Amino acid sequence: MERRGFLQLMTGTAAGMALTQAGGGAPAPKRQPNIVLIMTDDQGWGDIHSHGNAALDTPVLDRLAGQGARFDRFYVSAVCAPTRASLLTGRHHLRCGVSGVTRGLETMRAGEVTLAEVLRGAGYATGIFGKWHNGMHFPQHPNGQGFEEFLGFCAGHWNNYFDTTLERNGRPAPTRGFITDVLTDAALEFIERHRARPFFCYVPYNAPHGPFQAPDRQFDKYKAHGLADREACVYAMVENIDDNVGRLLERLDALDLARDTIVIFLTDNGPNTERFNGGMRGRKGSPDEGGVRVPFFIRWPGRIEAGRTVARIAAHIDVFPTLLDLCGLPAPSEPRLDGVSLAPLLTGEARDWPDRLLFSHWAQGENPRPFPGAVRTQRHRLVQRKKGGPELYDMTADPAQANDIATEAPDVVRRLSEAYDAWFKDVTREPIVRPPIAVGHAEAPVVECPAPEAYFEGNVTFKGKAGWANDWLTNWTSTDDAIWWELDVVRPGRFDVALRYTSPAKDVGARVRVGAGAARVEGVVERAHDPAPLPSPDRVPRGEVYEKVWASLELGALELPQGRTRLLVKALTKPGASVMDLKAVVLRRSA
Repeated sequence: MERRGFLQLMTGTAAGMALTQAGGGAPAPKRQPNIVLIMTDDQGWGDIHSHGNAALDTPVLDRLAGQGARFDRFYVSAVCAPTRASLLTGRHHLRCGVSGVTRGLETMRAGEVTLAEVLRGAGYATGIFGKWHNGMHFPQHPNGQGFEEFLGFCAGHWNNYFDTTLERNGRPAPTRGFITDVLTDAALEFIERHRARPFFCYVPYNAPHGPFQAPDRQFDKYKAHGLADREACVYAMVENIDDNVGRLLERLDALDLARDTIVIFLTDNGPNTERFNGGMRGRKGSPDEGGVRVPFFIRWPGRIEAGRTVARIAAHIDVFPTLLDLCGLPAPSEPRLDGVSLAPLLTGEARDWPDRLLFSHWAQGENPRPFPGAVRTQRHRLVQRKKGGPELYDMTADPAQANDIATEAPDVVRRLSEAYDAWFKDVTREPIVRPPIAVGHAEAPVVECPAPEAYFEGNVTFKGKAGWANDWLTNWTSTDDAIWWELDVVRPGRFDVALRYTSPAKDVGARVRVGAGAARVEGVVERAHDPAPLPSPDRVPRGEVYEKVWASLELGALELPQGRTRLLVKALTKPGASVMDLKAVVLRRSA
């Protein structure tokens, strides 16, 4: 069934589906439960006190783990965007078109059916409060993927965590306070407003991802314990998350919704620094156990036994079918799911639960190479790095991956290697390429073409070198240099064009042209604008670019024809050393 057809079916039969039973083993509830899905960013398995980290206080998360089921071996992808795509679709991230974290490769294909779309079609209120990281342009934007309400940001990280400007449903939203507190406030307001109907509240906090900023109260506490600034800040951000999860749970109690609400907590990959992680090998970005094993707690009072520990391996791809099963809703038949419902493990009805293969992969780029990657069974982990042959570890006898037993178990190596090769061929059957930016949707009259999604040639470089989120283009020093974006104009029309730029006084006067096909518009940089970066309360030097206030150079209107086209930016004259630093090209429909 096509995506559109499935969503129409969901909308048309929501009342009947509330009484159906899903196929995975969970009886349909009398009342469809609410869902609060909490995911943090770069918090490792070891960043939980009850996982053996004596240096860190997480009392709320420790209690949550004991109030429902705790999965002892739960796996995600090695980095942010792939995990998010798999979590929301029940499908491997490569199948969704996601193979990176920036430059458009984090963008999930618009044809994917998300958990929010299914639940919204079944009558749920849907809201996301935090980091999206699966596409910033409609229809890949959260509001185009099933979420009625969105407060947060679409990029891979944010530059400032205090008094920052976020996005609310496509519009700038200035905020006051620390970002985790702000996102929680919005989630609480959403829960309060929709308490009389089923709701799906997705809270993907961006902490403890860098830049490393945290409130004084928590930071000073961990510094007083003798920790270095970086670790003290990470733990301060985690404790702040713990406090805010407590606020969410307290509000469910106050509204008498706790027994009607499934609460899930997990993280998106291994830790982003070298710190306590239970003795596991690897961290964020690694195919080893420590790069992909994360905490996973799920609570539903009266339906999931408190204190249950699930020893069977499970993964992010299982959350989608599990939640639909628990809610008594059918999963889409197309596109096909890779995950399975974990409901039998949660209800104690699982008997002969079969062993399974969980695959992980991390190699950024278009049409990515097969490695690094890994296969996890209940007992073994096969790891294939960029170089060298496959490694095999007995994770039961050797959880630290200290002893490679590949030569001792060639049959296991062969079986798992063949399975990985077949899996990779399957999930990359549709080529993975950087998608064009969609322009012309009525739901998105303003489209920003950001620097990280640009193509360029000549002397131009990224300010931050790698083109991470929030980066910009610099070293534009020649009229031979070219910068462009690939567009897909879904509805033709007239669009006002503006450049977001900085330029010191000595470089003012460059004439630039923006064109698409035969249409062109030109303008001159007449105003100097070269501000210092905004103050950033970083506890340690950052690896990301700093935030700036950008000027806008209005160029006029450009007629964009329907279909694929290239938006090309060139300098016609350059009287100074540089044309400008370029943050983005903004297209605003005018007719």
